[in-house]
Amino acid sequence: MLRSKRILVGVTAGIAAYKIPFLIRLLMKEGAEVRVVMSKAAAEFVAPITLATLSKNPVHTDFINEEEGKVDWNNHVELGLWADLMIVAPATANTLAKMANGQCDNLLLATYFSAKSTVFFAPAMDLDMYAHPTAQASIEKLKSFGNIEIPAEEGELASGLEGKGRMAEPETMISRIKTHLASEAPLRNQTVLLTAGPTREPIDPVRFLSNRSTGTMGYALAAEAAKRGARVILVSGPSSLPNPDPSIELIRVETAAEMLEECLKHFDASTVFIASAAVADYRPEQVHDQKVKKKAGDWSIGLERTADILKTLSEQKSNQFLVGFALESENGLENAQAKLERKNLDAIVLNTLEDAGAGFGAGTNKVTFLDNKKRQIPFELKPKAAVAKDIWNEIQKRLDEI
Repeated sequence: MLRSKRILVGVTAGIAAYKIPFLIRLLMKEGAEVRVVMSKAAAEFVAPITLATLSKNPVHTDFINEEEGKVDWNNHVELGLWADLMIVAPATANTLAKMANGQCDNLLLATYFSAKSTVFFAPAMDLDMYAHPTAQASIEKLKSFGNIEIPAEEGELASGLEGKGRMAEPETMISRIKTHLASEAPLRNQTVLLTAGPTREPIDPVRFLSNRSTGTMGYALAAEAAKRGARVILVSGPSSLPNPDPSIELIRVETAAEMLEECLKHFDASTVFIASAAVADYRPEQVHDQKVKKKAGDWSIGLERTADILKTLSEQKSNQFLVGFALESENGLENAQAKLERKNLDAIVLNTLEDAGAGFGAGTNKVTFLDNKKRQIPFELKPKAAVAKDIWNEIQKRLDEI
């Protein structure tokens, strides 16, 4: 659940800050990317160099950095927007009150107020402070904002007293965060099989037939599915893109036949299949063992049809939700609807070369989502990561209808 998550840890000035190195260590072991922002006073309890070493990132303590005559600033908005989730720990009574009431007098608080992600907070204070109505009011107010409390535990406190107010142990914090993320993962029970990128059909050892697909759209769809908790199997044709998420099972292939073979292996176990690859429709009838030398005159290559991956799988469909892609240069809606019906799909995503910024090689796309109930949902031109979110939102709506 935490692999590849960008987690921002906000450290305040409480004795429980001694547990933060252990928390960061556990987050790193889970595969998370961790950054730390802390109040200046928190540095009296745990050294920034310790947290920087463990997180492998600089620790931010103030708005302004002055070093060797150079003045720079820490962008709290950028920090807040960077995070997939934020953890404020320990959350002292002072910081809780400021968070609850909009007081912003340090970098940590400015970052908190800029955060768009879910914020977890772990209260830590002496038992009388924790039980005080104002502290409890701050906690309840923060929860009403949508922040998630990791409740304080009972035990020995820094004052020597026994009672509730002790910050949760790092292992407990990790468990609480995972439980919450699991409950919010809309695709947690889905196995998603996707194809992406081009295929290459060999002519001889050095030449091949292919197309301009980079795989960017398919990889973005795979990454978004993984973020939503799905088990993801990505069958990719030749692409320079790295695996977008370590949890994704990435299978690299070259030809249409190899792509079909891998899809057949995993299709029965899948619940959603998305065919976003630009698969070659034809391949050379003859593949030469040696490089064909240039000769006088023309060279004609005979072509034969490749297997239709989407049609083959649609004929074996049981409970899978099938999504195709249609890249058109004219009559886009008519051609996409015809393809949806011809191949027995649940939905199809249309993009057209008639729209600037859509199609292969661009970082953006403009799509229309069509389903088997003849609903058509057009979207504006967007970065492909945002398009992937739109597509998955539409798929999820239809999965909920089933």
